[in-house]
Parts: sequence; structure tokens; C-alpha cells
Amino acid sequence: MTTFLATVFVLGVLIFVHELGHFILAKWAGIRVERFSLGFPPKMIGKTIGETEYCLSWIPLGGYVKMAGENPEDGEATGDPREFQSKSVGARSLVILAGPVMNFVTAIFLFIFVFFVWGRPVPDTERVIVGAIMNGSPAEEIGLRNGDVIVAVDHEKVFTFEDMAHRIHSRPGDTLEIVWWRGEDLYSAPAVTMVDTVVTPEGTDSVIGMIGVGMGYNYERVGFVGSISAGVTRTFDVTFAMFKFLGQLISGAVSIKMVSGPVGIAQVAGSAAREGLDMLLSFMAILSVNLAILNILPIPVLDGGHLVFLVAEKIRRRPLTLKQRAIAQQIGLVLLLMLIATVTYHDIARIFSG
Repeated sequence: MTTFLATVFVLGVLIFVHELGHFILAKWAGIRVERFSLGFPPKMIGKTIGETEYCLSWIPLGGYVKMAGENPEDGEATGDPREFQSKSVGARSLVILAGPVMNFVTAIFLFIFVFFVWGRPVPDTERVIVGAIMNGSPAEEIGLRNGDVIVAVDHEKVFTFEDMAHRIHSRPGDTLEIVWWRGEDLYSAPAVTMVDTVVTPEGTDSVIGMIGVGMGYNYERVGFVGSISAGVTRTFDVTFAMFKFLGQLISGAVSIKMVSGPVGIAQVAGSAAREGLDMLLSFMAILSVNLAILNILPIPVLDGGHLVFLVAEKIRRRPLTLKQRAIAQQIGLVLLLMLIATVTYHDIARIFSG
């Protein structure tokens, strides 16, 4: 239930702000908006207010803002000045860009809020602090709690989380003695590591051991001004990392198996929710950046594809023909569905292999 509610919350908010960006700029440009929908058809419920129908639809993989005259292939354009196609290329481009921009802005505000309320997370380089416990994991079974400090694994001292993880990962299915401090009390208990399968950047499967703990952090208070600086910096760091990953994906340096789809997003959302509100909001901010970048990719049916159409129109001084647009959008839709199917398959395969 936690995973379901966290997924609905995260995706619902991010889809809403994305479509709200399109909606606000369309209104600003004087375009008549006929429908604002969270989810794709068929429609679940809806209510018309003014000239716009606001609705929830059954397929929760996105949303859309339907503007008058947006799709001339449907025979909707009449030349009315309030239609999408009647506006300049510049105005239409701003309307299309508004969705991804809203996702970037949302990420910045989420990071600022997290840093201001909880502080900036700083990894402890001298201790292994437990920050999260997986439900039903060996760590939970032996009584580990958030805030505990692990000092030894199988009679060998550990000083960093990476050191501890390396020792545990190398022993899948083995019994390890875990020693930890809780305040001034020292505890020790044997834990049988879980056997898990992870995907390497090259796309190969690797079997590792796990006890189900997440890294803990110290939190540094940064104040309001500091939180703004940290939030903006963090957003740009995530953006740079995402573009770097896309470059590696295109070049073949990393495998498509490293990409998560709806199932993987749901898993991470549920895990983040169990770790705390700060982790859930941080994950939402990272996902918001990812959605923004995904949407500006030059794939027809995505915002980036529509921008390509507008650039072509500006260069040609006339829009693409209906046939050209229809073919491009059909190809884009097939590619997008293939991508979703592929990453979903790998998500499910990881669950069953784990």
C-alpha cells in the first residue's frame, strides 16, 4: 500500500505540474484550452468549468492539455485566432517548452524545501551509519535500527559504507557476524545475506549479497539562502548526470537494462517513502528532472518532437504536411511504446531474479 500511494502521489504531482505549465502558457498566449487531463483516455470523471473540461482518465502514464486547433489532421483548425495553429512559432514553442520547464522549476523548489527543512545531507566518511532498513530483510531480523553505527562485518572492522557494502556483496547467501553501536551499547548478531541480482553498467547480471540497509547521512543546516543555492546546484548536478547517462546510453557505454520504467519507479518511490518524507521529496525532485529531459528528447509525440516540427516550420516557412506529421508521430509512438515495454520487462525481470 505504501508503494502504491507513494507512486500515485509522486507521478500525480509531477504530471500535474507538467501539464499545468502547458495550460498556463496556453492561456497566456490566448489559446483556448478544451481539456486538461491527468491520465490518458478513456475518461474516468470530468467537470467543465468555463471553456475547459478538467478530468481524470484511466491510463496513469501521463496527461495532456488539449488546445483548440492543435491537431489540424483531426480537421479541427478553422483559422480562429484563439487556435494553437494560429499563433506564431515562437508562442507555440513557449507553450510546448512550458511543461518541461515546470518540471525543472518543481525540482528546484523541492530540493530547496528539503535542504531548508532537513538540511543538506553529508555522507559520514568515518562511520557506517544506518539510514534505512528494508522490510523483512536480514538487517530487520537481527534488530538493526536507523541511526545505528556498524563497526564490523564478520570480525573485520569497517569504516565507510562502501567498505561494508563490498564485504557483504561478496558473500551472497553466507552467514556474517554484524557488530554495531547504538548509543553507548554494543550489539552483535549473525545475519544470513540475501541473494540479489543487479545489473552492471555493461548490462551483465551480477549476484551479490545484501542485508537490506541504506546509507545514513549527517545533516548540515544551511539556512534559507543556503538552501536556495544548494537546491539550484543539486538540480543542475542531476541534470548534468542525466545528460551524461543519456550520452553513455547512446554510445553503448551503459546498457538499456540500467533504465527503469514505471515498475522500477514504483519500487523506488515505495522505498523512498519508507525512508522518510525527505527521501520521498528528494526522489520526486530527481524524477522531475528526468521527466523534463525525457520530454525534450526529439521524439515525435513528446514535447521535443513537437519542437522539432516547429523548427522545421520556421526553416521551411510553412508547416510540415499532415502526412509527414502523421508518419513521424506514428514512428515516435512505436519507438516510445517499445522503450516502455523494454524497460518494464527489465524491471520485472530484476524483481523475479532478485
